[in-house]
Amino acid sequence: MPNSNALFHRRRLLVRRSGSLALFVVLILILIAGGGGLVWYYFQQDRSETVERVLTTSVTRGPFEQIVLEQGVVESSSNVDIKCEVKSGASSTTEIIWVIDEGTQVKKGDKLVELKTSALERDLVQQQIVCNTSYALVVQAENTLRAAEIARLEYLEGSFRQEEQTILSEIFVAEENLRRAQLAFQSTERLAARGIVSALQLEGDQFAVEKARNELEAGQTKLEVMRKYTKAKMLKQFDSDIATAQARWDSEKESHKLEMEKLEEIKQQIAKCTIIAPEAGQVVYANTFSGFGGNSEFVVEQGALVRENQVLIRLPDPTKMQVKATVNESRISLIRAEMPVSIEFDAIRGRKLQGRVTRVNQYAEPTSWRSGNIKEYAAYVEIFDPPVEVRSGMNAEVRIFVERQDSALQVPVQALYETKGRFFCLLKDGERWETREVQVGSSNDSFMTIKSGLSEGENVVLNPRAYAERLELPYIPDPVAPERSPEQAGPQGELADVGGSGPGGPGRGGGRGAAGGDSAPDGEWPGGRGPAGGGSAAGGPGGGFDPNRLFTMLDTDGDGTISAEELAKIPEEQRARMAANDLDGDGAVSREEFAKAIAARGSGNPGSRSEGNGS
Repeated sequence: MPNSNALFHRRRLLVRRSGSLALFVVLILILIAGGGGLVWYYFQQDRSETVERVLTTSVTRGPFEQIVLEQGVVESSSNVDIKCEVKSGASSTTEIIWVIDEGTQVKKGDKLVELKTSALERDLVQQQIVCNTSYALVVQAENTLRAAEIARLEYLEGSFRQEEQTILSEIFVAEENLRRAQLAFQSTERLAARGIVSALQLEGDQFAVEKARNELEAGQTKLEVMRKYTKAKMLKQFDSDIATAQARWDSEKESHKLEMEKLEEIKQQIAKCTIIAPEAGQVVYANTFSGFGGNSEFVVEQGALVRENQVLIRLPDPTKMQVKATVNESRISLIRAEMPVSIEFDAIRGRKLQGRVTRVNQYAEPTSWRSGNIKEYAAYVEIFDPPVEVRSGMNAEVRIFVERQDSALQVPVQALYETKGRFFCLLKDGERWETREVQVGSSNDSFMTIKSGLSEGENVVLNPRAYAERLELPYIPDPVAPERSPEQAGPQGELADVGGSGPGGPGRGGGRGAAGGDSAPDGEWPGGRGPAGGGSAAGGPGGGFDPNRLFTMLDTDGDGTISAEELAKIPEEQRARMAANDLDGDGAVSREEFAKAIAARGSGNPGSRSEGNGS
């Protein structure tokens, strides 16, 4: 019995568990079915709303403005730049020890900046010593010159005359000795003739005469040499000494002059360390910032180091203010001088000022690594009658009016569909859809003006690309490629790039005509056959049929018409098909006739494909 009761309870427990599991499975299935129904209902509802809720807008007529909106910084067009005129020394910089507060109104002659002068004062002391030394050298060189001049005069007036007189005395003595020797020889010669004196004594007196004569000649030669050569040599030496002393004196004087000028320059540099306002104005610091996150490169403050010719302060003319705006290169071609401008300032809310563009830079502004290849150009805007609240350095927003029209027909730019340089609008009137080509004018960020094609009050679809199946676009040929001369086109029968895409010989087109033929009418050359096989109609597989390029290649003389002579050059099997394009029957095919014929055949079966079998 106990076993029977236990078995009974187990069965009841299994039955309960099976029932719970089945109920759980049923609930899961109900939830899945409900969720699927909700998803289906959501997509169906969304599809119906998409179909029914077509966003349209009316063509309006009203004021139109094409503007270029940019940011800029206010500055004065007439600034007086206060520069550091202290020349760079060994350290190449000078320290600011005092500067007037920015924004201070100063008068002419007021002190603006004071630079450190300790290094210049040391240079001044050293230069004074150098100047004293150079002056001593000038005095010494002058004394040397004077001594050389006195030495020359001393020789001429003293030494030369004294030596000349000495030699003249020697010559006088030699003449007297010669005369005495001659008299003695004559006397001895008479005595020798009488036999009173011996021949030896006579010979001695004759030798004395010769000796006296030689001494006289030596004295005369000595006098001649002194007068002719020694004097000239000594004068040349004295003149050389004088010239050398003169040159040294001049050199020392010039050196001393340069040293004195350097001393005066140092004094002027010390004076320039105190910078004075050349005229009245408001002080504006010439702080500079780098392009890397606006970090400061130089700030005018006490202790800052400045370079020679670096601008420290500007005194702007508050009556001549302008805005320097940087314009992106994509819009710089729209801006011209004298264009009107509306100006707003961040610091002056609710007030607009008027101005005009004065000039646009021809060269791009310096860029940083963060700007990449984007170039910006500076445009300068004059502010008419700037109020006193406008200050240099303020941020400004400029609206440059490129074009203004009081009454222009316009539509939102998103309502236009553009293809191959032509614009279309999709109009919806109830259940009727219409594709209409329009001629457009100027545009801004929101609207584009319409020259023709639309009327005021008509409804256009805001997003025509979302309804591409509703658009009925005409056949639009590709832009005409530059026409080639007969030499560029090659000889007759060598149009290898207008045949089919498969292999073939002359007069055959291989494979699929026009690279699949999606844009070429059925059977139109170059579909299955062409003047020469190989390549696609557009010059390669997948290029697409290009009737303009084909016409240009057949029009060998480039006159815009395929004449009868040019038709005769086409293979016979294609000549009749090309001649059929002669709509006016004048025996020639013009570009317009060819385009109309292609468009007419293409509109009859736009989705056809031309299959060439190469036979």
